[in-house]
This record gives sequence, structure tokens and C-alpha cells, in this order.
Amino acid sequence: MWSGRFREPLDAEFEQWQRSIVFDWRLLDQEVAASKAHASALAAAGVLTSAELADLRTALDSIATAHASDSGKATVRDHPSAEDIHHFVELSLVERIGALGLKLHTGRSRNEQIATDLRLYVRGQIELVVTSLLAWAKALVDQARSAGDAVMPSYTHLQRAEPVLVAHWMLAYVEMILRDASRLRDCAARLNFCPLGSGAVAGATLALDRTIAARELNFTAPTPNSMDATSDRDFILEYLQALTFVGIHLSRFAEEITLFATAEFGFVALPEAFSTGSSAMPQKKNPDLTELIRAKVGRIHGAAEAVTLQIKGLPLAYNKDMQETQEPAFQVDFVPQMLSLVARFTAALQFNFTRMSAAAQSGYLNAMAAATYLVHKGVPFRKAHEKIGNAVRYALEKGVELNELTLEELRQFGDEFAEDFFPAITLTATLDCHDVIGGTARHRVQQALAAVSERIAAFSQEALHAGA
Repeated sequence: MWSGRFREPLDAEFEQWQRSIVFDWRLLDQEVAASKAHASALAAAGVLTSAELADLRTALDSIATAHASDSGKATVRDHPSAEDIHHFVELSLVERIGALGLKLHTGRSRNEQIATDLRLYVRGQIELVVTSLLAWAKALVDQARSAGDAVMPSYTHLQRAEPVLVAHWMLAYVEMILRDASRLRDCAARLNFCPLGSGAVAGATLALDRTIAARELNFTAPTPNSMDATSDRDFILEYLQALTFVGIHLSRFAEEITLFATAEFGFVALPEAFSTGSSAMPQKKNPDLTELIRAKVGRIHGAAEAVTLQIKGLPLAYNKDMQETQEPAFQVDFVPQMLSLVARFTAALQFNFTRMSAAAQSGYLNAMAAATYLVHKGVPFRKAHEKIGNAVRYALEKGVELNELTLEELRQFGDEFAEDFFPAITLTATLDCHDVIGGTARHRVQQALAAVSERIAAFSQEALHAGA
């Protein structure tokens, strides 16, 4: 592609070592789409006739079709002479339509081609991830509805804290998922500008109408600066960082399910379809899916760290270093499938609500509600905290729960205790005293379920329109 300037051939080993076709073959569909859009701009500029445009677009479509299968993709990856995906498409065009295939590179550079292809690729991956995230959110909402008024302990410092509805716990993950989806959509909006027409660094040398390619590829508009368009990969980094949040939230969920499935907790039964046994111990059912999910965040975050170091300190504009940002973006293509698996896994989970409820009613988890009872009697919270703390210590020594103490025993800690103390610290009262937006009071959780279902539906509609 640049042989006119050089007298010596490339070192054979170096030539193989620096090729990117071994990984950027994944961008064939994006390269074909971008090339068709560039051809449209060339035709509008009078460089191509309408017949040439039609021949080029037909040939480009045939290249994509011919290599759509797994064996076809392997042919691209293993091409003996193509340096990168752009070179492969050009060689394939020449095979099909002769010298006209060489005409397509008029007015463009590989620098803008790869920037465009990568934006198209990341944009497509984001929609796949968002769709899969919403499927997981729906699975959690369905489980939350099925749980009804089932109760579990909440934890702080991994110690039992207060009773909450199981649905409330599940909706916490739905909130994380919707933030993740929003972050990814924001990333897609920021990257959705078309580099075609930026040339190698200073802009195309032909008077191309850049809006033609941008419209054809469903970009918001052309990129406003050619140097920035061809030399930054911040959109890849932002994408990987957003995926890191997805991985972190998946990992937290996986960790809790792994814990809850132990005999020590016994809150959940692992679905056999997503578990494995032991080759040595016949009784085992191992949480392989959740353990693997927990580990995958390392790969995702590692990809983000790699790109951070690859683009750090690069002078403007394009540098070959940027070739190395592609593989990290490709190496996280497992995320949509992982989310699809966790959605089906979540739908298949079976919870032991009896065990969860028993755990929520032992260990003085109604102590906060008890302190609140005293607050309603006019006791300052710090004093109420102290009085209930003393009552808890006394109950511990007696080996009973707070509600098992007699009124006479309670009154040694304060005259404010009366018969209405006991209904104030029942399980339902303990739940319902958290009657605030975002709280675990039963009617608040029902409201939250309805509201989050509407938010998921709205987000799904946005996804539908984005792909239209």
C-alpha cells in the first residue's frame, strides 16, 4: 500500500508481527458498511459514476456475504497477504471488480477507516450489552414479584442488620443494572460521530460532503476535528470502564448467591443446569457460574487498564500504538453472553423463604425499630440507642429475643416501655417503619416494583428506537 516510497521489502518476521488482520478481521461488517458510505460520498462529489457506485456497493455486499460464516471469517483472519481488514477488503474488491476497487480509497485514509470501524463496533456491542442487562433486570423483577412479602436479613459488615423484603434486596441490583445501562448509552451517544472525511490527520483533500456518510451509518453528525477523530480512542476506554461497572455489579451478585447457597446460609438452591459436581466428592453441587462471573471482572478491568496505558502520553495525531487498543475491545465480547446466562440463572433460582424469614427474626434485627419506638415516646435517639443496647445485652445473657422479654424486665431500662412496645417490634412493624421513598416498607417496595418495571420498559423502547 506504500511501496512507492520504499526500496527494500519489509523484514519477513516483522511483516507478520505487525499485521492486525489476526484480530481486526472482526471488523469486516463495519469496514464494508463504512466503505459503502464512503462510496456514496465519493459519488456525490463526482468521483464515482452512479454505475461505479452500484458496482462497488454490490461487490462490498458480496464480500460480507462470502465471509459471514465461521469458515469465511477464518479465511479473512488467515489471509496470506492482507495486513489489516482495510487491506483485505481492498484486495477482495480488486479480485471482484478490477481497478475500480482501487478507486474506493480516493479521499480517505486508513486512520479514519479504523476510527470509524471501531466506533461502529463499540456502538453495536453496547446495544448487545444493554439488551442483555435489561433481560437480567427483568429476571430480577420477576423473582421480586414472586417473592411477595418474603423477608430476609440485610447485612452490613456481613453481619445481620435489619429485616428487609427479599424483593427489596433484588431491586437493589436492578438499580445498579439501570445505572450500568445508562452509562453505556451515554458512552454510545458520545462516540456516535463519524470520522469519515477526516483523512490521515488534516481532513480529506476532496470536497466531500461528510454528512452523507454520517447519515448512512446512523451517526449523529461528522466529527468536528480531524486530528481528534483519527487519533483518540477514549471511546474504547470509556466503553471498557463502563463494562467494568457491569462486571463489578455482576461480581457482587455472584458473591452473594455463592454465599447464600452454602449450607451455612441455606437461603438459595443452585439451579442444577448452571452447576457442576465434584469428580471426587459425590455430594457436591458447585456454583461454577457465579464463581466464573466473579472472576471475569478481572479480565474486563484488565482490558480497561491496558487501553489506559496504551493511549497515555501519545502525541497528536495517529500513532501505531493505537492498533493495540483493538484487542482489549474484542477481548470483552463475552459480556453479552455472560449476562444472558446470568439472566437465565436468576430466573431459575429457588429461594428458601422459610429459612430466610427465620434468619430475619433472630439476632435482634428489630433493635432499630425498638429504638424508634422510644423516639416516638420522646426519648432522644442517642438515649434510645443506649437503652435498647442495654436491653439487647440483657436478652443475650438470658438467651432470648427482645420480644421475649417481659414488660417488667424492659422497664428496668426505662419507664417509657409499655404494652404497645411488642406490636411495634413485630416483623411486619419492623419492615413498615421504614416508610420512606426507597425504604423496605411493604407498600413502598410494591411502588418501587411498579416504578422500576416502567423504567425498564422505557429503556427497552429507547433501545428499540436506537436500533431502528
